[in-house]
Order: sequence, then C-alpha cells, then structure tokens
Amino acid sequence: MNRITGSTITDLDHLKQSIGDILGTRIGTRLARREYGSQIPELIDQPFNGATTLRLYAATAMALMRWEPRLRLTRVQLSRGSEASAGVLDLEGTRVDTNEAVNLQVPLALGASA
Repeated sequence: MNRITGSTITDLDHLKQSIGDILGTRIGTRLARREYGSQIPELIDQPFNGATTLRLYAATAMALMRWEPRLRLTRVQLSRGSEASAGVLDLEGTRVDTNEAVNLQVPLALGASA
C-alpha cells in the first residue's frame, strides 16, 4: 500500500518505498525498532566533500543490507544536483526473489559545499 495515497502498489514500488523509508529514517527514532533506519540523516549537515560521500556510501550499504532483505545492492553512486547542497543517490541492485535489476534514485539535501 502506498503510504501517502493508500492505493495499491506493485512489489517493485513497495521495495522502492521501503528503501526510501529506511534511508530517510534517523536511527533511534522508531520506538519499537530503535536500530531501524540509516545514518544518512546524520550526514545532512556535513560538508559535501569526499569524506561525506564515502560515509554516505557506507551508511547506504549498511542500512540496506540490514533492513531490506529483498535487495542485493551492487552499486551506490552520489551525483551532485543543480544546487551546491543537493545530491541524488543512484542505487543499483537485484531483487533477491526474482533476480530482476533494480535502479532507483533517492534525492538528498546535504550541507555546505566545501
């Protein structure tokens, strides 16, 4: 079920929705699952540089390996957006159940550009 509209969604759309939820949830904010989420929200105000990019890749891989068993992640790439503080995480992987390729983009708003 789509969490915004309540309408029925496909398995792939549910996977994409779940990935967005995992990556956008700050660890410690879910009462029943304190460890659920990722460290990406912690990185939002960090400088948009090489070290932050590496931490983003690691946070993405760790969170999805732990919380999304339907996906086998094969590639994470950060692309800078049109604004200095914007970015897009490009994710590639395969669905475990069907071995189907999965490609999606997760928009990010990051901190300073230095």
